[in-house]
Amino acid sequence: MVFYFTSAVVNPPYTIYMGKDKYESKFHVDKLSSAHVYLRLPKGATINDIPPEVLIDCAQLVKNNSIQGCKMNNINVVYTPWANLKKTGDMDVGQIGFHKQREVKIVAVEKKVNEIVNRLEKTKEERYPDLAAEKESRDREERNEKKAQLQEQKKKEKEEQKRKKEMEDLRNYTSLMKSENMKTNEVRTKMINQ
Repeated sequence: MVFYFTSAVVNPPYTIYMGKDKYESKFHVDKLSSAHVYLRLPKGATINDIPPEVLIDCAQLVKNNSIQGCKMNNINVVYTPWANLKKTGDMDVGQIGFHKQREVKIVAVEKKVNEIVNRLEKTKEERYPDLAAEKESRDREERNEKKAQLQEQKKKEKEEQKRKKEMEDLRNYTSLMKSENMKTNEVRTKMINQ
């Protein structure tokens, strides 16, 4: 089961996912047990494009859903791109690592802000999605869009090359100097004498 939240502090709104417990579901309270929260970024956006307001929403949601973290002030919430998550067989359930530590970012959370948590809780929906299938579908759409963009770019480049060749031919008179367009003076003289 996954809980969906909507962060509508920016337009368009962001979708936030959170597993019901550590077995189901990346924002995470640093060095403490907490819910793992995932943020669905708009197409083409990166982790650096997350609006500060959405970042605060995610951090507050993580803090609120940490057994120890919800009672503490001044905690750190770490976040990283999904592809940077590392899970090995020897890790405990709910434990994760990172492939590249430099891709891990930290946001400090001074204290719980009830207004933010309450606003997010009002948007909470319980669903049973196949998140892996959703991600693969989204990745496939992005690949198809990139493929279409490349094809369009190649088409434009081909048209530009054709246009340049036509302009070059005009400058060199190659289109005019074709044998079927040529007439000799002999033919012209015969026409005049007739």
